[in-house]
Amino acid sequence: MIIATPTTADGQSAAAWGKAHWIGVADVQPGADGPQVTAWQIHEVAWDESHDAGTHGSHHARIVRFLKEQGIQAVVVDHMGDGMQRVMNTMGIPLLPTTPGDAQASVLAAVRATTA
Repeated sequence: MIIATPTTADGQSAAAWGKAHWIGVADVQPGADGPQVTAWQIHEVAWDESHDAGTHGSHHARIVRFLKEQGIQAVVVDHMGDGMQRVMNTMGIPLLPTTPGDAQASVLAAVRATTA
């Protein structure tokens, strides 16, 4: 499963999806001891800079393009605006709860919570 989450540059969980500067993308696969991150990449998306540069529609389109390009199947996040939540719902992308600290650990905790 390919999962995205807002992060800091050093891989910690960050707040707010639509104004994120970095997005971590994890490939999570089943392992002998539960789900494991088998690939991890942080992308500098700079949505914090582009958020107010145009309409909400153009901003949402930029985010949707990223989601499709990365093959995102779920998002781990603490906050997302109503409009973006509707976009995620339309795309069939579930929103999972984040935890503070290491973003990869947050992704794994969210996956474990949904499969428990």
